Amino acid sequence: MAFLTMFSPVWAAVALAAPEAGAANGVTNMIWNAGPMVKLVLLALVAMSLGCWGVVLVKFKSFRRAEKQSEDFYELYRQKKSFALLYRESQALDESYLAQVFRSGYTEWGRVTKMLESLGSVEPAAWSGEEALSTVEKAMEGAMLLEVRRLERFLPLLATTGNTAPFIGLFGTVWGIMTSFHHIGLKGAANLAVVAPGISEALVATAIGLFAAIPAVIFFNYFMNRIQAIQGQMQYFAGDLYAVLKREWVRRSVVHSKEGAEESPAVIRTTR
Repeated sequence: MAFLTMFSPVWAAVALAAPEAGAANGVTNMIWNAGPMVKLVLLALVAMSLGCWGVVLVKFKSFRRAEKQSEDFYELYRQKKSFALLYRESQALDESYLAQVFRSGYTEWGRVTKMLESLGSVEPAAWSGEEALSTVEKAMEGAMLLEVRRLERFLPLLATTGNTAPFIGLFGTVWGIMTSFHHIGLKGAANLAVVAPGISEALVATAIGLFAAIPAVIFFNYFMNRIQAIQGQMQYFAGDLYAVLKREWVRRSVVHSKEGAEESPAVIRTTR
């Protein structure tokens, strides 16, 4: 008697776990005994779910690398190094979205300045800062658009799964119920023992559809929110870089104007 009393908690745990094991076996049997169309629907839902989880894992790693490298690049940018040196160092940060925006803007800045130097005109009267830097701004906007598209890659699979998986599962459920009622008509019996197995098999498709759709919607919204935050970071950085380049443009224009004034004092006297 003492032996049974000592092991009574163990027997209680086994008794509580038995219904769960039976339920798991029941779901497995329902899937195994489902019709061909319902099995095809379940297979499609499982494939979509596995694809979504693969995208989630890849995106977690991709976002982590992009944000880490962008933080490293911004630290280099704050050190106020020369842009030429920063450009060379940023090439190693190929996953950084801030580095990509900087490289695009700095490359276009170099093209604009070389073009104006070849024309021999950097005077504000000929080219205002807004006109000259508009191409730089467009280049950075294009880089931001490309980075957003890169970060959004494969996310449509999550959105598609979240929107369509419940309806695909519902289609499998409706098909299974139709098959069950067809069998009821053939057997000529409509009691619960005849109806319940077929309907329960059909409802598994809806459950699998929800199982695939709910995580897809959650992670899609999560990644889109992170992309919106990254867009804000890129816009802030592009605005700051634009201001720095504009100040540099004004400085070069003033230096050029002073040099021109020293070389041609007669022109200065006439303008006075």
